[in-house]
Amino acid sequence: MEIFSRLHHAALQFTDYLSAFLMIGLLLGSLCIFYMYIFDRFQTSHTIRRNYPVIGRFRYIFEHVGGFFRQYFFSMDREELPFNRADRSWVYRAAKNVDRTVAFGSTRSLSPAGEVLFLNSPFPISDTKVKFRAPKIIGEGYVANPYTTDSIFNVSGMSYGALSKSAIRAIAHGAKEAGVWMNTGEGGLSPFHLEAGGDIIFQIGTAKYGVCNEAGGLDETKLAAVAKHDTVKMFEIKLSQGAKPGKGGVLPAVKVTAEIAKIRGIKEGVASISPNSHPEIQSIGELLDFIQRVRLIVNKPVGIKFVLGSDEWLDELFAEILVRGVHSAPDFMTIDSADGGTGAAPQTLMDYVGLPLSRSLPLIVDKLTVYGLRSRVHVICSGKMITPAGVAWALCMGADFVVSARGFMFAIGCIQALQCNKNTCPAGIATHDKKLQRGLDWEDKAVRVTEYIKNLEKELEMVVHSCGLHNPSLLERKHAHIVIDPRTTIPLNALYPDAKVREQPVNIIE
Repeated sequence: MEIFSRLHHAALQFTDYLSAFLMIGLLLGSLCIFYMYIFDRFQTSHTIRRNYPVIGRFRYIFEHVGGFFRQYFFSMDREELPFNRADRSWVYRAAKNVDRTVAFGSTRSLSPAGEVLFLNSPFPISDTKVKFRAPKIIGEGYVANPYTTDSIFNVSGMSYGALSKSAIRAIAHGAKEAGVWMNTGEGGLSPFHLEAGGDIIFQIGTAKYGVCNEAGGLDETKLAAVAKHDTVKMFEIKLSQGAKPGKGGVLPAVKVTAEIAKIRGIKEGVASISPNSHPEIQSIGELLDFIQRVRLIVNKPVGIKFVLGSDEWLDELFAEILVRGVHSAPDFMTIDSADGGTGAAPQTLMDYVGLPLSRSLPLIVDKLTVYGLRSRVHVICSGKMITPAGVAWALCMGADFVVSARGFMFAIGCIQALQCNKNTCPAGIATHDKKLQRGLDWEDKAVRVTEYIKNLEKELEMVVHSCGLHNPSLLERKHAHIVIDPRTTIPLNALYPDAKVREQPVNIIE
C-alpha cells in the first residue's frame, strides 16, 4: 500500500508541475502573440500583416512550404519543373541500382508537340554481340597530347564552392570508377577533384579562378602547372553557361571559405562574382587567339563552352577558322542549354535569355557540317538530359558526348529543394554548413554515382540496340520521330534536314 501511496503522490506532483509548465507556456505564448499583434498593427512594411495582425504571418509560412507540398503531394509525375518526379525517380532508382521497370503502361503522354519517339528496328542487335562504347580521339593531329575516351555520358561543370567537399569527392570517385570524365567548373582545381585519379576537364571561367594573376588575367605559369597533372585531359574556356547567359558566376560570400578562397585565389568571406566576359576576348579574332595561346601552353585539347543566343557570330567564327586553317579551331565545343540551372543566377536570365538545346544543338552541328569542320570539332552538349532518352535524343541530333550536372546531384541525394543559391541545402550537396554536410557520406554516394552511370548506359544501350544499331555513335536524326500534333509525327531529319558540306577546307596540321 505504501508503494501505491508514493506513486499516487508522485503522480500528483507531476500533474502539478505539468500544469504549472503549461500555464507558464500559455502565458509566454499569449505575450508573444500580443507582441506580434502590436508589432504587425503598427509596422508599415507589410500590408497584409498590418491589416491582419498575426494571422497574416501564415501567408509567408504557406508560401515557403508550398513548394515542398506541391512537389510531394499535388504535382503530377510528369508536370513538375525544373525536373519532374518521374525523371528524378528514375535517377534515384538507377543510382541505388534497384528495379526501374513500370507496370500497366507509361504515364508519359505521347501527344504533346515536341515529344520524341525512337524508331525500333524489326531486327534489334543482340546485347551480347557488340561492344557498346566506341572510343573517340579529341585533338588528334593538333595537340601533342590528344584525349582518347570512350565515355558517352560525363559530368558537367560544377565547382568546388558551388558544391560541397563531400559532393565533389562523391562525384569524382564515382566518375572514376565508371570511367567517365568530370569537369571542374570555373572554381579551379581542388584536391578533391584530383584524389580520385579520374579524367578531368579543367574549366577556365571569365575570372580564371585557379589560374589568374593579381590583375585578374591569365597566369601562364599557373596554367602550365595545372596541365602537368596527367589526369587533367582537356581545357574548356567558358564564355557563358545555361543558368546565366551573359553573366558571370556568382558564389555567395557565405560559401567562400578559407579553403575555397585559396584554391580560387580570392578573398575569404567575400562574394565571388565573375565578370560577364573574358577581358582578352572581345572579338572572333581574339577568341581564336586565346584558344591558341592556351593550347600552346597546355599541349592538350582546348575547347569553348557557351549558350547560343544570336548565331551570326558562328558564321564569322567558322569563316575565320577556314582563313587561318583548321588547326586554329577549338578542339571541341560544349553547347549549354538555356534551361541550365545549377548555382545562383538572376531569374530573368534563367527564364528568358538564350536558346534551348533543342534549337541550338542542331543549328551548331549543321553549321559545322556546312563549313567542313564537323570532323575537326567534337560537340559536347548539356541541357537537362539526365535519362537515357534525353541522351539518345542528343546523340541523334549530332552530339558526340553528353554532360550533366543536376543528374549527378540527384544521384548523390539532391531532393530539388531549390536552395542551391544559399548555404542551406538540406542534402549537404550545395552547402558548406558542416552540420548539413555531415549527412552526406561521400563513399556511399560515390557508389551511387557509378551505378547511375552504368544503368543510364545500360538503358541507352537498350534504345540503341532496339533501333538496330551497334553503338550510340551510329544514332542519326532518321532514327527518331518528333510529335507535331496529337495525330502527326515526322522524322527528326525532316524537321532538321541533314546539312551538306559547302566547302571542304585544307587540313593544315600544326
